[in-house]
Amino acid sequence: MAEARSTALALALAGATILTQASTAIAQSSDFPNRPVRLVNPYAPGGSVDLVGRAVAAGLTDIWGHQVIVDNRPGAGTTIGTEMVVRAQPDGYTMLCNSSAIAIMPSMYRSVRFDTVRDLQPIVQVAGSEQLLAVHPGLPAKSVKELIALAKAKPGEITAAASGIGSSTHLNMELFKSMAGVDILIVPYKGGGPAITDLIGGQVKTFFNSANAFLPLMKAGRLRVLATTGARRADYAPDIPTVAEAGVPGYQASNWFGIYGPKGLPPALAQKWNQAVNQYLRTPQAQEHFRKSYLRIVGGSVGQFTEHHKSETVRWGKVITSAGIHAQ
Repeated sequence: MAEARSTALALALAGATILTQASTAIAQSSDFPNRPVRLVNPYAPGGSVDLVGRAVAAGLTDIWGHQVIVDNRPGAGTTIGTEMVVRAQPDGYTMLCNSSAIAIMPSMYRSVRFDTVRDLQPIVQVAGSEQLLAVHPGLPAKSVKELIALAKAKPGEITAAASGIGSSTHLNMELFKSMAGVDILIVPYKGGGPAITDLIGGQVKTFFNSANAFLPLMKAGRLRVLATTGARRADYAPDIPTVAEAGVPGYQASNWFGIYGPKGLPPALAQKWNQAVNQYLRTPQAQEHFRKSYLRIVGGSVGQFTEHHKSETVRWGKVITSAGIHAQ
């Protein structure tokens, strides 16, 4: 009898605790934000994540009437800034803006002290972008099919640049090699700038990189763009086919940018963030900003981004393992 009373009391206390936590979360959500908010960018200022994060921060500052500050915390393959958010209080005031590199991180770095799927709460996918597959004009390949035929005729002789081991430019080429069944020699560089310089100079013959890097050079005749990596043709370059339609059926590899919070963020706060970012993305200012930056606005629900993050983490882990890339 005493044991039954003890069990009943424990259940009652547990129920009271859950109700208190739920009430606190609702109160936090209704009052949020009442002070400045920090949006951590795990990269140095000036890159694509900064472009996305600062636009979102400015938009949310207008919507909420409280300043959203971008805090750049680069280093250790983005793990420093990301871990700051993983360890932060789940109150909505310290959040993360990151790229699709976050789905690559678990398979690339042995020393990561957190699990990006388990320890972060995806909020919303803000934007996406395609990369372009380009070749040096002197390479006798004017289409993806011709590039594949040339690579099969000369296995291991065609060189492809990569802006770092495990970068999207590297993994996009590894995926291309695997799906097209070709042997292309990948040459890693310390960044996209030196890789583009050598592509223009003919030291390497092909490279995946961003539209804003390649389109001006294509128009100047300094390189030849064969395809885009997206699931469909890009609005800014409708004449350029996708890799999938140009010769590698099923190929798709897009960069993406999203907002995350720490694990344990109350669902009401996650929804408040999600709704505010989606509200900003519908504004003419956002649409113009992302269009000029060659980025596609995405938006969507918390659930959609959560599933996307999980599936991309699994997908790129398989590419890394298949390519024999060793974790750093």
